[in-house]
Amino acid sequence: MILVKLAWRNIFRNKRRTIIAATAIGIGLTALIFMDAFMIGVEENLVRTATASFLGDAQIHREGFRDEQEASLTIQALDEVTASLAEEPTVQHWTQRVLVSGMITSPANVSAINLVGVHPPTEHLLSLIDDAITEGVYFEGDNSRDVVIGAKLAEILEVGLGDRVVVTMAQAKTGELSQEMFRVSGIYYFADEGMNSGMAFVRIQKAQEMLAIGNNAHEIAIKFTAIAYAQDSTLPFWKTYSQHGNEALSWTELMPQLTVVLEMTKYSKYIVGVILFIVVVFGIINTLFMSLYERMFEFGVLRAVGTRPFGMARVILFEAGALAIVSIGVGVILGFLVTGLLAYTGIDYTGIEMMGVTMQEFIYPTMTVEQFIIYPIWVFAFTIIAGLYPARHVAKMAPVDAMRRSF
Repeated sequence: MILVKLAWRNIFRNKRRTIIAATAIGIGLTALIFMDAFMIGVEENLVRTATASFLGDAQIHREGFRDEQEASLTIQALDEVTASLAEEPTVQHWTQRVLVSGMITSPANVSAINLVGVHPPTEHLLSLIDDAITEGVYFEGDNSRDVVIGAKLAEILEVGLGDRVVVTMAQAKTGELSQEMFRVSGIYYFADEGMNSGMAFVRIQKAQEMLAIGNNAHEIAIKFTAIAYAQDSTLPFWKTYSQHGNEALSWTELMPQLTVVLEMTKYSKYIVGVILFIVVVFGIINTLFMSLYERMFEFGVLRAVGTRPFGMARVILFEAGALAIVSIGVGVILGFLVTGLLAYTGIDYTGIEMMGVTMQEFIYPTMTVEQFIIYPIWVFAFTIIAGLYPARHVAKMAPVDAMRRSF
């Protein structure tokens, strides 16, 4: 207890220096807390944007469809698969889609597109197309010739609501061209340029009719009851639905580049942490050495009256611990205020693309209890470790040399 009282008294001998050092270390701790919260927010934003916009948590296709995009490769045993999905406890929602490449033509222009046949009542549970409508409506009524297109595609075709366009595609088995006239009933806008300019949506029945594939579908998009299921490779779901020539894949396999980004965010967090701790360590060493040289005569007297080297070192280490506690207090308070404020207001990264995923909404840093426990413990441990160097220096100090240097 005597060493604890002495340590607190010593670090506040020079209040200005201690406050500056504690603030610098505290800002480093604040940066670590915020960086961790920000990275969690980025990960959640990327996954939510990638899965909620259109992809889904998982998808089922016929084997080979993703590589070849062949219209004849429809899902095998579709009725059996859908009946099983309806009873699947891990599945919250699912929807069928027809996917085909084609051409869309207006009186002014022509463009290549990916035509998507959707079932509106279930599609809106899996994607955000209906929420992204800026003009018109998203498949209201029962008009089978309605088409919903992106804002960029509407600009390319020079069309607006109510204008007619012609969609051309090759039928699945015969390869014969099939053409239908549609009316633009809705225009949507996404930050993703590819969706804005290269996709058009029609009712699934009309797409099936044009392709002559009956009631078959190319894709089933799935939303799990918990998004963690999509990242669980041991989930029985994958084996159950990868039968009959089909394959069930999670978003981690459908967008492997996004998984790489998430791994990179973890490494970047570690790199930033190491850099900040190096800065903190030098700040601690500098502060302790300045305090040490100011009290050189006192240390010389202590050694002269018989204080053991280990006792001298303990004084410095206790001072390092006291400085760490003050710094942690500053850092935790600042970290909570800064991160909490930005978690409330959000950070505008909309429109920025990362590995094929375009941010659609603000990033909200996510605070966790671990951030306010683990990082302060790290700061305390590194402060003590940094204090070993000046502690060793004072322990090896000769009494005569110490008192001579003080004059």
